[in-house]
Amino acid sequence: MYNEAEEAFQEFVRSRWSALVRTAYLLTGDRHLAEDVVQSTLAKAYRSWPRVCRSDNPDAYVRRMLVTCHRDRFRKRRVAEHLTDIPPEEATAQDDMARADEREVLARALAGLPKRQRAVVVLRYWEDLSEPEVARALGCSVGTVKSQAAKALAKLRVLLGSSRLALTG
Repeated sequence: MYNEAEEAFQEFVRSRWSALVRTAYLLTGDRHLAEDVVQSTLAKAYRSWPRVCRSDNPDAYVRRMLVTCHRDRFRKRRVAEHLTDIPPEEATAQDDMARADEREVLARALAGLPKRQRAVVVLRYWEDLSEPEVARALGCSVGTVKSQAAKALAKLRVLLGSSRLALTG
């Protein structure tokens, strides 16, 4: 039965699909796996859509579901991560080519981080969440977010080395 709730869910999916896939890609390192994780997340979100809609921030609610779905993949069965150097989007113009090269370098560096550090970096700096929001999404303390972010940034500085993407600070 098609109603307002279904229409609201479909609009949410249309508006957030790309961003969710990008976030999932940065968490998984694989475009196809990222789409699978997002589809699983959205299936769960659909089943509980009235509760999601009533939340203060449906984006944050679904993002938390996304992180949980990604983490649950490892609980159910052992999944070998196959991280790739290919960014989720293909560049089309000259400026886009330069950004694609930078994204590739950054994706490769992110792939070199442990899962939890990668999740912290993606949520904190890519999704621009606050430390408390990242802590809620990952189910850990703010102190853990801070320490994992510091370790991740230090490792990214080493991994990026002399790249023009090298992190300052």
